[in-house]
Amino acid sequence: MSRVRRLILGTAVTTLVATGAAFFSAAPSWRSLPEGMGLVKLSFTHGGARNCRQLDAEELARLPANMRKREICDRERAALRLELDIDGEPALRAELPPSGLAGDGPARVYKRFPLGAGDHEIAVRLADTGRAEGFDYEAARRITLTAEQNLAIDFRAEQGGFVFN
Repeated sequence: MSRVRRLILGTAVTTLVATGAAFFSAAPSWRSLPEGMGLVKLSFTHGGARNCRQLDAEELARLPANMRKREICDRERAALRLELDIDGEPALRAELPPSGLAGDGPARVYKRFPLGAGDHEIAVRLADTGRAEGFDYEAARRITLTAEQNLAIDFRAEQGGFVFN
């Protein structure tokens, strides 16, 4: 094959590939949400409490000097109990077990809730101490969601609970 023919063929193939890539980068049109909808995302990683107890003086005396700690804790963490209400209706009720083979890792949650644009009441509650009744953290907000807006709800215990961004 002559050099000129190879150059023409190479240019044609390159042009065809570049045109195809340009076409498929703009078409087909894709939307992650239907028109007029916003998105609320609940996403966090948090470790539940450990079951700990204080050692008395007799128990401490029985331990070697290098192992004396006033408090002893189980390795396993408590499961998280999570509730999310949107506009007064239950949107999520979950019991989140700890991760890891020994149940000593944090629990994780990632849930998406598409909502119509407008005002919404959001209430979220979390129990991380293993208690059966009541919650350790609660937050309620009135939000105005615009079309194609993403609202993230995170949990940060060091900031006092739920964070709405």
